[in-house]
Amino acid sequence: MDVIDKPVSVREGEELDTGKVEAYLKDTIPGLEGALTVRQFPSGYSNLTYMIEVGKSEMVLRRPPFGRKAKTAHDMGREYRILSAINPVFPYAPRPLAYCDEESVMGCPFYVMERIQGIVIRKDLPPGLSFSRDEAGKLCKNLLDVQRELHAVDYKAIGLDGFGKPEGYVKRQVEGWSERYRQARTPDAPDCERVMQWLHDMMPGEAQRSSIIHNDYKLDNVVLSPANPLEIIGVLDWEMATIGDPLMDLGSSLGYWVEEHDPPDLHAMRMMPTNLPGMLTRAEMVRRYEKKSGITIGTIDFYFCFGLFRLAVIAQQIYYRFYHGQTKDKRFQMLIFAVKILDDTAQGVIRRG
Repeated sequence: MDVIDKPVSVREGEELDTGKVEAYLKDTIPGLEGALTVRQFPSGYSNLTYMIEVGKSEMVLRRPPFGRKAKTAHDMGREYRILSAINPVFPYAPRPLAYCDEESVMGCPFYVMERIQGIVIRKDLPPGLSFSRDEAGKLCKNLLDVQRELHAVDYKAIGLDGFGKPEGYVKRQVEGWSERYRQARTPDAPDCERVMQWLHDMMPGEAQRSSIIHNDYKLDNVVLSPANPLEIIGVLDWEMATIGDPLMDLGSSLGYWVEEHDPPDLHAMRMMPTNLPGMLTRAEMVRRYEKKSGITIGTIDFYFCFGLFRLAVIAQQIYYRFYHGQTKDKRFQMLIFAVKILDDTAQGVIRRG
């Protein structure tokens, strides 16, 4: 059974200048010998991720997307900094190897990290991999427990005090993501004004505790062990990590979570096999997190609604690039439907709440 996550050929328009990249890496990382080859990991809609091979050495290179970018998004230096700080105490984070902000090499900042070789689950389980009901439930619990382990890291002790601003975090997130949506909205997108107003009106007070939050923690951003696919050995895509309210991180994760009995529209935009028999429901995930973390949650409606809206904003920002011809990636064309479904789902949370 070969279910290891593998790169493919580089997409048109997203090629790298291999000569410049090879020269930089060999000057920066000791011991690299042999010819350089580049392939691309095909998933993901934001930062671009490439597999770099130099002789027998395997690395992963991350760079911003081509085209319009949010002002504060895709900060390669920031992503490199948090990996450098957290890898020694949270071994699921890849070890960073080099950071480059010299535009002469690639025209943008980028960084290189170790490759964690394992299984990455996409929309459906790869051929040859299956889970029983008990195994699916165990995987969910492990996924949640690793997230809780991240939230328990003492960020001040590893030099990340000042990496984010925990005071007023929720307010800044609601206002910031609302403004990003309005700026990225295209004529064919919903206005989302009702959702934005509700989030503004229902904001909770300051967090019971602040922690490192991943901000895009989900099943297809973790690496599973090939020897034991229930074991998580890596956590990827740290571009939005910060210091903030861990319940906002949980809510963002729940925004991706499509259950077995969810409406057909949600299943149409499902990105991971969270609908498999035995997978925990969102309510079960919340209760387990509450019990394990010691954080009193009560209702999750605000955080879940925010997670849905935030995902709608991300999809809309990416769709904006396609709508205005800034990318040729055909996957982006369908994201407008995800924006509409997410807006409808968030309004359903409001109605029920």
